[in-house]
Amino acid sequence: MSTIAANLQAVRRRISEALQGDSRDVTLVAVSKTQSPGSIREAYAAGCRDFGENYVQEAIAKIAVLRDVPARWHFIGHLQTNKAKEVAAHFDWVHGVDRARAASALSKARPPGRGELDVCLQVNISGEASKGGVKPEEALALAREVAPMERIRLRGLMGMASYEASPAEQRAQFATLRRTLEEIRAEGLEMDTLSMGMSGDLEAAIAEGATVVRVGTAIFGARTPSPLGEGRGEGR
Repeated sequence: MSTIAANLQAVRRRISEALQGDSRDVTLVAVSKTQSPGSIREAYAAGCRDFGENYVQEAIAKIAVLRDVPARWHFIGHLQTNKAKEVAAHFDWVHGVDRARAASALSKARPPGRGELDVCLQVNISGEASKGGVKPEEALALAREVAPMERIRLRGLMGMASYEASPAEQRAQFATLRRTLEEIRAEGLEMDTLSMGMSGDLEAAIAEGATVVRVGTAIFGARTPSPLGEGRGEGR
């Protein structure tokens, strides 16, 4: 068994143990930013179907090389409006929408033949200025703006706990995202996704209801900086 396959097996075991018998489906997105197409093929061969990328140009190049691999591609970086056309054309999911303007750009740019683009609104649950996202109390208003837009489908919310948080603090921050989703759903907006949890805190996220976890280093090992210097990280 390859190292990547063994790492995937270990991560899946962590997810299963964190669920504690809960039948909820948790999608594992392998954060493949700065990883080679060969590593992605290896992870795909080991059963991974969802891959997360932060850097637009790097991702487009890899998607082209891997056109024979029927993977689902998730854009998990900070979405710059001027990159919306490329993101809308190449990805299946976008996890970092934090402005109506960015959502509108995705809506207008999504090729009709590709079907709806699944999107999550990014909420800043840690209160850190270094992290993107709207405040929890602003999420409902943004959801109301985004939900009616054509060619995109509002699926849920995404958030990141503080890297320095204790397990109890992680759970409290993830609980904020869960409650925010519940409040939005109570207002009649149908959403089913909580994208939260990474290599170091996926257990806390799953305990608070995560349906998508974004895991990079626990699968691929330590990564090198992007040669293109794009964006900021939204998954590890």
